[in-house]
Amino acid sequence: MNRRLTRWVLAALMAYPALLLTQGAVQAAAPQPAKTAVVQSRTAAPSAGKEAFQAGPGIAVVQTTAGKVQGYVRQGIYTYHGIPYAEARERFKPAQAVTPWQGTKLAMDYGPISPQEPSAFPNTTWEEPARSFTMDNNCQNLNIWTPGINDGKKRPVMVWLHGGGFQAGSSAESRAYDGANLSRRGDVVVVSMNHRLNVLGHLDLSAYGKEYQYSGNVGILDLVDGLKWVRDNIAAFGGDPKNVTIFGESGGGAKVLALMTAPQAKGLFQKGIVESGAVESMGPYFMDKKASARIADLTLQNLGLTKDQVDQLQTIPYETLTAASNKALKVVGAEYKVPQAMGTGYGMSWEPVIDGDFLPTNPVTKDSFAAAGKDIPLLIGTNRTEWTGFSQLLNMAESQNDNIHTWSDAEIDKRLKAAYGDKADAVVQAFLKAYPNKTKGDALYIDTDIRLPILKIMEHKAAQGGAPVYAYLFTWDSPLMNGIYMSFHTAEIPFVFHNLDKMEFHVGDGQDARTLSDRMSDAWIHFARYGTPGTPDLPKWDPYTAQSGATMIFDTTIREGHHHDRELLQLLAPDYKIFS
Repeated sequence: MNRRLTRWVLAALMAYPALLLTQGAVQAAAPQPAKTAVVQSRTAAPSAGKEAFQAGPGIAVVQTTAGKVQGYVRQGIYTYHGIPYAEARERFKPAQAVTPWQGTKLAMDYGPISPQEPSAFPNTTWEEPARSFTMDNNCQNLNIWTPGINDGKKRPVMVWLHGGGFQAGSSAESRAYDGANLSRRGDVVVVSMNHRLNVLGHLDLSAYGKEYQYSGNVGILDLVDGLKWVRDNIAAFGGDPKNVTIFGESGGGAKVLALMTAPQAKGLFQKGIVESGAVESMGPYFMDKKASARIADLTLQNLGLTKDQVDQLQTIPYETLTAASNKALKVVGAEYKVPQAMGTGYGMSWEPVIDGDFLPTNPVTKDSFAAAGKDIPLLIGTNRTEWTGFSQLLNMAESQNDNIHTWSDAEIDKRLKAAYGDKADAVVQAFLKAYPNKTKGDALYIDTDIRLPILKIMEHKAAQGGAPVYAYLFTWDSPLMNGIYMSFHTAEIPFVFHNLDKMEFHVGDGQDARTLSDRMSDAWIHFARYGTPGTPDLPKWDPYTAQSGATMIFDTTIREGHHHDRELLQLLAPDYKIFS
């Protein structure tokens, strides 16, 4: 049956009950066929509050400062997508207040996302094709999941900041980001946001006019605007504007650090969670003014523009602007000898700018942490393998039968020797001491690229003497595809969001995974509610200090370690300085 005919048949079938019903009563003149059943009369009112899914006039309607929005209810969770929190009417300039609307705005579809280049990232999973959204500089919109609206309750608010560095991504790029299960489990309000990224969010044009003063940071300024919207509106969605936690993974974790550094964001959130949110050149530190000015200058040169023609950047096609700025990033990266975050060679990445104003300092200072974040409790950690097993995921057809679970001891020893040289035996010994539930082969996959900068951040935050730091390490290995996923970058997200049901193709659905998801999700919820992550189902969770090194290790067996991997890290990176 062709597609057009299929649609016609479906439409006819959907209309068929109307032929059986007249003024709400079943026609009695002719007997109904035995297989016909009347489901609902045309005049029957919906029994709101009983169905698993509800949508319609008057359902899930909330008054915001700009007008009424209408969402829907699924299994008791009120859901809203694409609510505008600000309007970016021009590139490179701070967004403005939302233009009020009349009537009720439907908030059922995800909103536009920041313009970005097509992803070159290889697809290493199944059942999760890339999601496609409209792209627009005016992408300041958010999504909300809440157990109740207009009920006067003050639920903790958890604001999710998506990954993708400061270059790409969106609030809904992965099903793991869906906030319904987390909202339901914790009786919390979950919010996720879109904001400007890449050249549109971080091209520093401040040297070309006062109107571009914040152009290098408008992507983060968007998030400040989003948090102001939460402050002014979230009570109507059942949330407490005075109990807001921002949390994010990878680039989202780095955004948490940026907001903890920005005085303009102070008071808009009370707690922060960073999941795998730093590499050495991004997270502890961001771009300095000299580099950002050089990138802007080269971008104009690449476009054939003078400084007096900077306003032409408003209308240049995004693809043209991106090509010119990407060349500038590459050149400046080579000048500064900045290793590319992924791959080989040099190259800068888009990130916030330490301008002395919006961002007065880097998050990590010489002997402390950014002043604006002093009173913010921080939950922070990484995954055991992060990117170290990525090559296996590029060719799963072969690697599922060619990995540490199929190699002989002799093959594992050979690979350990190739990886660590004369240190191989010492590394294995220190690894098994740090992770007694792992195997010798697992020692081939130890992340330091993210683990060490995150350790630096927690050490400096603890040294600040302000609000406490709580450290975690996610070491649970996915059993799928004969264990080749391990504890990969982003692996903890479905556990935190209690979304294993949406991500079986990454983590499976075994009892160990389900129990671990309960424990992690509850810890994040407890931290959002009270500022401490300890729950009755977890071992005692102490704050991290330089002396204690207390770290909650999430695995099939959950335990608290104390500087558990210090010896291992010193072997792998003897020259890395936590304080420098």
